[in-house]
Amino acid sequence: MVTLDAADFAAVRLTLELATVVTLLLLAIGTPVAWWLARTRSRLRHAVGAVVALPLVLPPTVIGFYLLLLLGPNGPVGKLTEALGIGLLPFSFGGLVLASVCYSLPFVVQPLQNAFEAIGTRPLEVAATLRASPWDTFWSVAVPLARPGFLSGAVLGFAHTVGEFGVVLMIGGNIPDKTRVVSVQIYDHVEALEYAQAHWLAGGMLAFSFIVLLALYTLYPQTMKGRR
Repeated sequence: MVTLDAADFAAVRLTLELATVVTLLLLAIGTPVAWWLARTRSRLRHAVGAVVALPLVLPPTVIGFYLLLLLGPNGPVGKLTEALGIGLLPFSFGGLVLASVCYSLPFVVQPLQNAFEAIGTRPLEVAATLRASPWDTFWSVAVPLARPGFLSGAVLGFAHTVGEFGVVLMIGGNIPDKTRVVSVQIYDHVEALEYAQAHWLAGGMLAFSFIVLLALYTLYPQTMKGRR
């Protein structure tokens, strides 16, 4: 019976590590962006929203290509990281993290933005009349009421990062124990005609994706019901 080997488990571990780090960063970055998009009346709102949503319509290879140019030795970010002594980010775990954050950003920002917009202005105005500061209002009123958005954003961001292929292959390449994630490992098995190993990994990702979506569709209505 064919089973997974050490390289397969290393790819699974790296993928879970990547998804965890990226999800935390997405929540940290996506929350203020979503709050601004939900509350601002700036003329730049639609332009910023379009930039955030670009990964939804662009091929992953296009995003990966421009990130590769940006982070490479001749790119502005690449020159900056080299000057700071960090080195070049392409073909490193840090590069995978940055690319995954860019590619998965709309999957966190949009649920959060919808949740913040659903709050309306009344709860925030009531908090203001009680002399709550904007910071206190955000953490004590907006964040608890937007809990469904945080839940769905975190779940979708994590799951989307786990399933990435084009972007991570362009930025990270295929380096064992360093940048080879599950999706790339499946591709390697298929290229080598090792369909049994590919089936184990692909089936695991299929089951994982189904469980994640099932949990999201199950928990989200319950959370919304708790808000009412």
